[in-house]
Amino acid sequence: MRLTLLTRSYCHLCDEMLDALVPLAGTTPVDVLDVDAPEHAALEAAFGDAVPVLFAGAPAAGNELCRYRLDVAGVAAALAGGRGIR
Repeated sequence: MRLTLLTRSYCHLCDEMLDALVPLAGTTPVDVLDVDAPEHAALEAAFGDAVPVLFAGAPAAGNELCRYRLDVAGVAAALAGGRGIR
């Protein structure tokens, strides 16, 4: 399982979610994608300022775990279950 966090560089909620997520994720890889980066234009178009958004796996798979604030219980359950997500 991998986690993907959509962020913006100027977003304090994004910083807070990442800071809270890192110890919870443990050894689970976390990909952080800045939606302002040119290579993520499609994500910027889809999510705009609706960040941070945390996904189990890639955003294209649509497995959104939480938005704006970290759902500790939901993310912990997803990590424990694995849900077969890559």
